[in-house]
Amino acid sequence: MSAGRNVEQQIALQQRPPSLAMPSMAQRSRHEPGFLPVHGGFRDRFVTTPEAKYCCESCRLVLCNPRQTECGHRFCESCITDLLRWIFRDVCCNREIMALKVYCRSEKNGCKEQMSLQQVMDHLEVCPYFEVPCPLGKCKEKMIRKDMSEHLSHKCKHREITCEFCNHKMAFTELQKHKDTVCPAFPIACPNQCSFSSILRSELSIHQHDCPKAQVTCSFIRYGCSFKGLNQEMREHESSFASEHLRMMVVRNTTLEAKVEDVKSELMERYKVLPSLSSRLAEVETQNEEMREKIRQLEQKVVSVQMLMSTHSEKLLEVEMELRELRPLRAMREEVEALRASVESMRSNVASLDSGRVGSSPGSHTLGSLEQQLSRHDDTMSVHDIRLAEMDLKLQVLETASFNGTLIWKIRDYKRRKQEAVASKALSLYSQPFYTGYFGYKMCARIYLNGDGMGKGTHLSLFFVVMRGEYDALLPWPFKQKVTLMLMDQGPARKHLGDAFKPDPNSSSFRRPNVEMNIASGCPLFVAQTVLENGTYIKDDTIFIKVTVDTSDLPDP
Repeated sequence: MSAGRNVEQQIALQQRPPSLAMPSMAQRSRHEPGFLPVHGGFRDRFVTTPEAKYCCESCRLVLCNPRQTECGHRFCESCITDLLRWIFRDVCCNREIMALKVYCRSEKNGCKEQMSLQQVMDHLEVCPYFEVPCPLGKCKEKMIRKDMSEHLSHKCKHREITCEFCNHKMAFTELQKHKDTVCPAFPIACPNQCSFSSILRSELSIHQHDCPKAQVTCSFIRYGCSFKGLNQEMREHESSFASEHLRMMVVRNTTLEAKVEDVKSELMERYKVLPSLSSRLAEVETQNEEMREKIRQLEQKVVSVQMLMSTHSEKLLEVEMELRELRPLRAMREEVEALRASVESMRSNVASLDSGRVGSSPGSHTLGSLEQQLSRHDDTMSVHDIRLAEMDLKLQVLETASFNGTLIWKIRDYKRRKQEAVASKALSLYSQPFYTGYFGYKMCARIYLNGDGMGKGTHLSLFFVVMRGEYDALLPWPFKQKVTLMLMDQGPARKHLGDAFKPDPNSSSFRRPNVEMNIASGCPLFVAQTVLENGTYIKDDTIFIKVTVDTSDLPDP
């Protein structure tokens, strides 16, 4: 080994840590677990005693992954790691060591092969004396490789074997249980201990039917015979009791004939009322058809009313604008009352004139003027009465509308409406419209008291609906405001049930409506009917629904 080579190797190792020196494919195969000692040098019995230069200065064994110090001494890698800092891998020495001859590691099992230390692992892959585990997973035994065939054929408890009776394949450990319990071709003894000592398990049920010592019941048991005995006794019983069996059959037959006659009589009685029943059935079918027609007409009327309600709700804002332009309602009422007082005063004057009139020309002229003025006042008061009635109606509608994004919906007659939903008469209800502002989004709520979709029959379903409004062209779309749905608790605990969601901007439910209202979006499983009807959410047959739309980040139109 030249000094120049040692210097080059030392410089190379100083430039990069030993942990980064990558071994070749052949070297990696020798570093597999089991080949290298855990600590120290090789303990194999070498054919020729290795020279001292191949032995570790620390453990005195043949070097394992040799490391050489600057002074020329060699150590195993595991020995020198804790002793010295400046070490380098002696590749040349390692190559010479790997070429040394050794006996097979399975020498104790009978292998006489000799090979270089580098060839040990390749040899052990095929060595017939090397100890290997059984390839069957459940078997934990180990044996030398050359005995594996015999082990798998005759010794392994988990080897596959064929039942000699039914040719079914199974593990050896299951063979005896198979024979004792389920093998259909395994010979077994008759449980009745008859003369047949060996019967195939699959034929046992057939044998039981004919076994002379099997316990059987007389076949005439349904006619009243209670005899029980062995098969061989049954034949004697059937021959000796034939007349008795025949008598039992006659009695049974007589009883059946009497029952048949009774059934015939009952059928005849029922047959007599069939015509009346048929006519009654026809009447009921006619009534049902009339009811269906009425239901269809009512459904059409309901749809028309809902559309009419939607149309009226769109006029709410127009009415609000008109209200702002009109004089206050109280002032109008005071004016009407003043007019009425004036009319009453004029009527009193006319009455006085009528009573004191003497037919003079100036009095007649004054009376005619008063009558004309009275007529004009009557007309004016009638106009004011009409306008006052219209304003009262518009005010009542406006009082139920909300312009702050919050809806409080009072639903009366819960039981009746729930029954109508169960009977499919009115599946859903719409709330009055509400708004996020005077010029904001127009919305409403839709409720299914008997549930919809996944919640039908088990839950109350609640949905949010975006409606077409007068000022949609000025609003941002799609609708993105947070929506909170809530069922109000009317008890003292005030444990309201609610759910909230942010609209999906890709859903058609929140785009600008091009019809009266978009598709509803919400919660099919909003609240279970058992929770709703057993709590304090229903009081005086009324429930309250609250819908809140977040308007904090809503820009002005």
